Amino acid sequence: MSTVRGARERARIEVTAAIKDEARRRLAAEGAAKLSLRAVARELGMVSSALYRYFPSRDELLTALIIDAYDSLGSAVKAADTTALAAGDPPRARWTAACAAVRTWALAHPHEYALIYGSPVPGYTAPLDTVGPAARVANVLIGILRTAYEGRGLALPPLPAPLRAEAHRMTADFAEGLPPEVTAALVAACAQLVGLVSFELFGQFNRVVEEREAFFAHAAGQLAHSVGLPAV
Repeated sequence: MSTVRGARERARIEVTAAIKDEARRRLAAEGAAKLSLRAVARELGMVSSALYRYFPSRDELLTALIIDAYDSLGSAVKAADTTALAAGDPPRARWTAACAAVRTWALAHPHEYALIYGSPVPGYTAPLDTVGPAARVANVLIGILRTAYEGRGLALPPLPAPLRAEAHRMTADFAEGLPPEVTAALVAACAQLVGLVSFELFGQFNRVVEEREAFFAHAAGQLAHSVGLPAV
């Protein structure tokens, strides 16, 4: 029985992967808003009722694709930081390596990047299952900042009085161990990082920025400065 069960589990894994691969192809061709379980089933030579045993709804398939995208991006950023850490790089270099990994991944996976950072999909609300994977990039950056704060220190960014209570709340929620000034700056930096990559990926830099890799490296350094990371 265990052999049969193992074969069934392997088959389920393979079919699930095939469904998601076809769904990604359709994302690239038509966009998330037009994703259809029936169309995916048709391309795979499956009847719709069979596909529903793997993903009962379009939203569940979208959620699986979103989680996969966040996990893939998070793994790429974590790997870049691990490499920089192993090389003995200081926190600022680790930060810029992590930022560069976001851009590299986005350029290699533009449709998956659009799925998680582009326009919302009409009629779809992301469930709580996506929160943890979505936080992976930020968690790498938070870890870099904690290392800097506990080591050489951080230059605390200015924090307006009306924002101080909110900064303390954010710190307690997801950045424990950081000064609230740094937490507020980090949130702004993460938003700017996504904006930089999105502008390049979605064409807003066309006829504006030509040397995009150099421009991004400079901007990532400016973001490092904004969160208080020392130059060395």
